[in-house]
Amino acid sequence: MKSLIPVLIPLVVFGTIFGIFYLYYTTRNRERMALIEKGADADIFFSKNQKTAPVWKILILNLSLLLIGIGLGLFAGNLVELYGMKSEVAYPACILIMGGLGLFLGFHMSKKLD
Repeated sequence: MKSLIPVLIPLVVFGTIFGIFYLYYTTRNRERMALIEKGADADIFFSKNQKTAPVWKILILNLSLLLIGIGLGLFAGNLVELYGMKSEVAYPACILIMGGLGLFLGFHMSKKLD
């Protein structure tokens, strides 16, 4: 049984990812087919003017702020450890807090990009 678990974990992960993509694309296809059957114009699927920021800009912004937050979390964890907190608690707590603050800041900054 123990030798079966390392095989099942990647299968479950990849199966879940495949299932999410499959459901997304089949649902999108069904919605589009229903609109076309009702006589809607096919141009509604293609936006002519882009009102939001490109996805790659938002992704890079959030990734950079997350990495900055992780770096600050390591630095803060070191400072907290110097003041007497156990390193097993200080580092993960500070990394998660600072990473979360970085993502929160990235969310607000990406709203300004729109």
